[in-house]
Amino acid sequence: MMAASLLRRDKKATATQLKADLNRTDNSSGVRQLNELLDSVLNPENPPADTEALDWCKCLIAGGESFEEFCKTVRSYDNATLCGLVWTANFVAYRCRTCGISPCMSLCAECFNNGDHTGHDFNMFRSQAGGACDCGDSNVMRESGFCRRHRLRTGENVPSVPRELLLMSEMVLPRFIICIIQYLRDGYTEPDTSSDRDLQKVLQQLEPQISFLEELTKMGGAMRTVLTKILTNQQTFKELSMGQEENLYAKQNYDKYLSALKNSGLVSVEERAQAADLTAGAEGGAGSLGLLGATAPSSPDESSKEEDQDGGQSVGQRKRVKLSSTTKDQSIMDSLKHKCFLEELLFWTIKYEFPQKMVTFLLNMLPDQDYKITFTKTFVQHYAFIMKTLMKSHESDTMSNRIVHISVQLFSNEELARHVTEECQLLDIMVTVLLYMMESCLIKSELQDEENSRHVVVNCGEALLKNNTYWPLVSDFINILSHQSVAKKFLEDHSLLMLWMSFVSFFQGMNLNKRELNEHVEFESQTYYAAFAAELEACAQPMWGLLTHCKVKETQEYTKTVVRYCLETLQIWFDAIGFIDEPAPNQVTFHLPLHRYYAMFLSKAVKCQGLDLDSLLPDQEMLMKIMVHPLQIQASLSEIHSNMWVRNGLQIKGQAMTYVQSHFCNSMIDPDIYLLQVCASRLDPDYFISSVFERFKVVDLLTMASQHQNAVLDTEQERPMLEGALTFLVILSSLRIHLGMADDEILRAEMVSQLCMNDRTHSSLLDLIPENPNPKSGIVPGSCSFEEMLSAVADFKAPVFEPGGSMQQGMYTPKAEVWEKEFDPIMVVLRTVYRRDVQSAMDRYSAFLKQAGMHTGNPWPPYKERTPLHPCYKGLVKLLHCKTLHIVIFTLLYKIWMDHQNMSEHVLCMVLYLIELGLDNQVQDNKEDEEPCIEEHCHDSWFPGTNLLSNLHHVINFVRVRVPETAPEVKRDPPPSTSTEPASPFGQNSRRLSGNWRENLREAQLFSLVAERRRKFQEIINRSSTEAAQAVRPKSSSTRWVPPGTPPQLVTEILEIRESMLSLLIKLHQKLSAKQNSLSASWLEDADMGRHAHGDGITAIERILVKAAARSRQSKRSIQEICGKVCPPVPPKKNSPADKKTMDKEERRQRARERQQKLLAEFASRQKSFMETAMDVESPDTEAAMDLGGSEVMESEVLYDCVICGQSGPSTEDRPIGLVVLLQASSVLGYRCRSQEGKKLPTCDEEQVYPADTCGAAHDVRLMIMQNLFKDSSCLQSVSIGWDGGVYVQTCGHTLHIDCHKSYMESLRNDQVLQGFSVDKGEFTCPLCRQFANSVLPCRPGCGVEAGTWHVPTSKKACVLVKEVEDLQLQLGLFPTESNLSKEMELIIKDIKNATQKKYMDYGKNPGSPDNDFLFIYSVARTNLELELLHRGGNLCSGGASAAAKRSCLNQLFHVLAMHMRLYSIDSAYNPWTRLTTVTQRREETECLDEDAVEEKPEVPMLFRDVPSLLIIFVLTMPEPLRKEHFICVVRMLYNLQYAQGLAALSAKFSPEERQAWSTSGTLKKNAANAEKSFEVLLGHVITELSKDRSVYKVNAEESSMLSSSVWSPQSIEFSLQQFCLPFLRIASLLQHHLYGDNLAGCLEEEEFSSLAVCLELLALAPQPSNPMYSASCLEWPVSAFDLITHWCAEVTELKESQVEQSLTFLVPGPLWSAPRLLQLPDNYNIIFQYYHRKSCTACKKVPKDPALCLVCGAFVCLKGLCCKQQGICECVLHSQHCGAATGIFLLINASVIIIIRGHRFCLWGSVYLDAHGEEDRDLRRGKPLFLCEERYRVLEQQWVSHTFDHINKRWGPHYNGL
Repeated sequence: MMAASLLRRDKKATATQLKADLNRTDNSSGVRQLNELLDSVLNPENPPADTEALDWCKCLIAGGESFEEFCKTVRSYDNATLCGLVWTANFVAYRCRTCGISPCMSLCAECFNNGDHTGHDFNMFRSQAGGACDCGDSNVMRESGFCRRHRLRTGENVPSVPRELLLMSEMVLPRFIICIIQYLRDGYTEPDTSSDRDLQKVLQQLEPQISFLEELTKMGGAMRTVLTKILTNQQTFKELSMGQEENLYAKQNYDKYLSALKNSGLVSVEERAQAADLTAGAEGGAGSLGLLGATAPSSPDESSKEEDQDGGQSVGQRKRVKLSSTTKDQSIMDSLKHKCFLEELLFWTIKYEFPQKMVTFLLNMLPDQDYKITFTKTFVQHYAFIMKTLMKSHESDTMSNRIVHISVQLFSNEELARHVTEECQLLDIMVTVLLYMMESCLIKSELQDEENSRHVVVNCGEALLKNNTYWPLVSDFINILSHQSVAKKFLEDHSLLMLWMSFVSFFQGMNLNKRELNEHVEFESQTYYAAFAAELEACAQPMWGLLTHCKVKETQEYTKTVVRYCLETLQIWFDAIGFIDEPAPNQVTFHLPLHRYYAMFLSKAVKCQGLDLDSLLPDQEMLMKIMVHPLQIQASLSEIHSNMWVRNGLQIKGQAMTYVQSHFCNSMIDPDIYLLQVCASRLDPDYFISSVFERFKVVDLLTMASQHQNAVLDTEQERPMLEGALTFLVILSSLRIHLGMADDEILRAEMVSQLCMNDRTHSSLLDLIPENPNPKSGIVPGSCSFEEMLSAVADFKAPVFEPGGSMQQGMYTPKAEVWEKEFDPIMVVLRTVYRRDVQSAMDRYSAFLKQAGMHTGNPWPPYKERTPLHPCYKGLVKLLHCKTLHIVIFTLLYKIWMDHQNMSEHVLCMVLYLIELGLDNQVQDNKEDEEPCIEEHCHDSWFPGTNLLSNLHHVINFVRVRVPETAPEVKRDPPPSTSTEPASPFGQNSRRLSGNWRENLREAQLFSLVAERRRKFQEIINRSSTEAAQAVRPKSSSTRWVPPGTPPQLVTEILEIRESMLSLLIKLHQKLSAKQNSLSASWLEDADMGRHAHGDGITAIERILVKAAARSRQSKRSIQEICGKVCPPVPPKKNSPADKKTMDKEERRQRARERQQKLLAEFASRQKSFMETAMDVESPDTEAAMDLGGSEVMESEVLYDCVICGQSGPSTEDRPIGLVVLLQASSVLGYRCRSQEGKKLPTCDEEQVYPADTCGAAHDVRLMIMQNLFKDSSCLQSVSIGWDGGVYVQTCGHTLHIDCHKSYMESLRNDQVLQGFSVDKGEFTCPLCRQFANSVLPCRPGCGVEAGTWHVPTSKKACVLVKEVEDLQLQLGLFPTESNLSKEMELIIKDIKNATQKKYMDYGKNPGSPDNDFLFIYSVARTNLELELLHRGGNLCSGGASAAAKRSCLNQLFHVLAMHMRLYSIDSAYNPWTRLTTVTQRREETECLDEDAVEEKPEVPMLFRDVPSLLIIFVLTMPEPLRKEHFICVVRMLYNLQYAQGLAALSAKFSPEERQAWSTSGTLKKNAANAEKSFEVLLGHVITELSKDRSVYKVNAEESSMLSSSVWSPQSIEFSLQQFCLPFLRIASLLQHHLYGDNLAGCLEEEEFSSLAVCLELLALAPQPSNPMYSASCLEWPVSAFDLITHWCAEVTELKESQVEQSLTFLVPGPLWSAPRLLQLPDNYNIIFQYYHRKSCTACKKVPKDPALCLVCGAFVCLKGLCCKQQGICECVLHSQHCGAATGIFLLINASVIIIIRGHRFCLWGSVYLDAHGEEDRDLRRGKPLFLCEERYRVLEQQWVSHTFDHINKRWGPHYNGL
């Protein structure tokens, strides 16, 4: 009852009362009241969406004050020293490797920016799984990196918390939490019965409650302590969890919970029941893990317990696999039991698949130490359950991220990890769970013996592997193994190691490839991704983790243990797959993790722990087995590259590449090769070599005969396979990565090999250097050694621009001495993923040699001396000193010399390499090495011993070969001795041959040796294993080589050879140098070793001969002897045709080469001439103008070339020719500002960009005021528009017939593969130079430039010319006759209008009026003139034709515009010309007679009109062609007006006193002779006239007094007047240049005025530099100056008062605009990023997903944001239309790149921010600090101003308004 009364009262009052009650010493009534209240408020039967309960809790906890106040109070007691800020995916955080102890360390932006990390190795990253800030946690990072807030140990000076403050919380919160738990219990249904949506719904309803908990955690340490107490208190949990007896709801609720718990064990209850029945079968079925039998528990009761733990499954029948071998793991299998709230909360978090809010709440509590420990234990206790849930989850990706989000916070801390390893058996749990996980997807292995194999492997097609579901588990495992204490525990626990090995063996031989021999596979499986990822993550990375702890002598025992278990497991594996000695044909797996574990631990043992290799190696037989599979992979690599696996599809190539790729190579190919090196150093070398050739299937090829039969290879595969085998042997005997190189040397070699293939950027090099894959290995890539090494071997090439506009990044390129001394082709071959990279390295090497002048021809790969072998591996050298190899070398040298098929330069190169390696690596103790047994068996031996040095000069006389009957060697009448019976290829037969042959006959075929080795191997096997002897061997190995019986087509022949290896080398030298006796007898004496380092085969042979001579006197004698025989050696009989053939071949090659050179030269010259024409195309008219001599008068027509049909001819009315042009709207002119400095990009809230002071804005304002005051039609002729959205016309200079163009467009339209432009919009690329264009500008028929008569200087008086001009203007425009040309002209006008938006054309009051059109058309001319001026640098000082002029087509454009303008005739009454040149009667007086006339707005006074606009109007409206004298006359008259405007504008700046003074001084001089050309007089006159109306000067009085602190001197006035008139003179000169082809003379800036005045004939001669120039001297008045000026001024003074006041703004001169600039960017990108990446969009008030910045005006927009879409157009596109008339330049904040939008297309331009190594960081993937690259930004600005985006950037695509 009491609760009810409390409920009705005010919450605050109740809370205050209860708090008071509870604080009394006897608080039992308070407690009772509170509990009753809570019973009714927190009743779980109320729907959770009811917020009333939440409000009550807030009030009660706050104890009567407002909740916000309470929060503040509690925060003031915060004693936390950690930041602990938790973030979710996609949050931007930082990682500093310099400060981090654990590699997982991360900081929030605030802590990072408040700490000092200058010069550290840090990067910014986007969190993938979420994380937490580690600032303040000294377990994870060094204290020096803490930020200011967490550096001070805040905890010490915080007062202790008063008890009553949190008393209510302690009472209320347990009830609140159990309430949440009850909701969770109630809402949960098993996923099979419900859809995921139901769970989501429950979570959504609980959102406010969980958010409230999260809010509490953010109140700081005091509140977290309370929460920890509640969450971990077992007593409270007991009391509240079950609910009271009488409450039925709570009871049901609890039952639900229990049933959910039931299946939480690793193996569910039902499975257990089954397991019990199968106990008996389990022992037998455990084959796949039979090794566990050894450690199985002995007592029967234990073993029955254990059986529950199976869950393995195999194909066909379920096989039980015994999991764990120790009872301590029992707990892992059992159902969970919960003792506190925390445990149950975590349980539901898992059941609901880790909802983000819950995860954040649990993590937010971590700064509390007690909580952290309890929570970690709870997490470990639930670990198996978590993984079980993960495997079943549909959203495994999200769930994985959330799990790792939690686990990485717990396990990165070594203390904590060790604690839970010891107390909660974390390692056992992890390994067991991993095994359990993988067992769900095991299948029978098909490797080797498909039927009887007992081995099981993971199936890579299963979702578990394909989706990488196991990675959270593996990543946690790797994480804890990085802690030394944990890793040691793992290595000491043998049963765990054993389990781990069995886990690794699941991956041994997975993803088996079977070679397709008949047809191509139907379906290419992509499972290999999963397989490689699994081996790297689940096997290799834990291995590297363990290896880091086995680095010192003290850890020897660990290594021995691991090696022992590896060998045991390998033995089990060999038995399981039924392997004896031969690998199954046509099968390969790239996955041998057991081999690799063994190899890596061996390597570590020898390298770091000083163990003796032999003590760790198994017997010979085991070594022979171990060698087989890695060797099979090497052979398969060769087969794959020889296209033998082509029917298996592309994926097999993918596997071969991945196997050697930089992230995998040191966990895959490197250990494999090392293992083979170990085997080679311990096994019999002849056996090893013959195995290699046998695996590579080239045995049949190694015969002296010129023809042979190969049972296993096609002929085109023989050569690459032979090359592969030899290259492999060279790699095997020369690679030293694990055989004695120091880490630094390895790093250096890796770096050099990568740099030799290609120049590399810093980041790609970091990526390509194989690092120790375990991230915690301590060798962090990017540590100082990397940087030091890089600067030692490479030079930095700063980022440059190529002329094409493509931007290079900063690259590293090898230093010259690296090419000279360190380039190692063998390392390059080993590390290349693509074969073309080897070629690339060789090309770069030969380019270096050419440049350095060391060698000009085609160099061979250089031979490189190797670092000495570690003593343990000395046996490897025996490989180079064994007879089998020598026989192969001899055979191959002979075959190459004889030009047998399938030999290649590469084969010879590798053979020579092997010889040289043999000479450089001698076996020390020669004598004892001779095994007598070899002599016994092989009395047919070719060579007396095994030492290469002595075998080199050993001469072999005869060889017996088996050849097909058709071979040239077959003698047609065989000697009787051989005809009697077919001789076997073995030597035993030789005794039957006739006498004198026998001694010489060494007819050993190489593979007699193979057979011997095979027998020997057989004996070893028989001796060591009786089992193998009993196994029925399906095929005796020797039969491989000799076909049974002898097929009739093979006959035995005896070849006479009489050569030694040395003599063959010398003959090859002659052959290569293509001249007899290339080596003279005394050659050795003169040989100079130095020049032999680099060169081709000739050099290589010489180098070998010199070495051989130096090492043995016998060899030296032989060499001299052979060279001394001056007569050419007699080749074997059959050789002559072949020899002749080679000579012919050489000659033919030579000729072909010459032909090719000739062709290339011709091609180059053609290309050059094309480039010259393409690049320097002046617009044709200027070129023609250049040709005009002064005296020659050219009336001939201009001829144009059509680039489509190739014909040349004039442009005619019926078949006009047009220029290829690009029309684009441009607002560049409108963005000019007054100041030289660009505006800054705002990077804080105070800064802003103001657009008001731009040229475009100023012109708009001017036109608006004018339209308010004056007559509209008159206004529209007094200004120009097109500053914003004006149409710019540019051309590439190529011309084409317009009809050709139409058919070209038609063909483009039908061509579907169009990219980048839209034919429907008229876009195309110029057929010749491929420049982007969208229209064709017709060329006017007739002569090129107003030539001849139009140019004659005139002597007519001014007044005569004025009259002529007036008459010309009155002539009505002759309408052109309807023709093709006129049609095209109308079309181009239409195109020009379509090129810009409507709003940029309609400025008149009544849209669509002719005045409007008139204004737009002449403004197009103005825009193009102004832009050309801008491209010339804003003035005409440079003269000449600029780069911009090449793109200009003003002449043609003017004709087209003029033709259009002539449709409008100017009403003579309004003709500005008359008002410019004569003093007319005022019209107003005559009009006043008409009383009804509505008062019209007046015309715009002449003094307010824009003079350049008038010039363009006159030129465009007068009949063509305009004579130059008339043009000059127009310019002169307009100059007078411009000058008068200048005087008026100046006078407005004076103070009243100054005005008075100038006025009087002017009046005094009025009667002087040249008064009309004196500025003083005219200025005085203007002032006097304008002063007639007081208001003209009145307005300005206040302002000007402030300005005029400086007194105006005559000089400053003259300067101002010149500056005022210059813009007009520039426009006029440019126009004259284009219309009449007059040259623009260059001049100094200060002389620009006079130079232009002379050019425009305003001045007869330029004044001497000594005399000052007077602008007034250019004036020429048609009537009295004073009358005209009076007249013009009167137009102003007669205006109405109101108009006069406003109109003063027109007198103030327009500023001189400086060139347009993009916004200035800050130097450091982080400044932009931090301000903008969290900034809300102004339109939609949300933080955009992809924010972008306009670099022209600084607007902040949402890229692709649907929120800001208008009429289906996204914001960036919209903005580009408003801001740049469809050109937009945007910086994408989250990607640091710039995109350009041009019309309907866009392109990625690149980045202007580069890191310290000159690299872009697109998408901020690396997160390194970025700095502005000024050059790039200038290029961007340059392309914007010059409108060349379309031409320079190539990759355009349509954006469909979606940006």
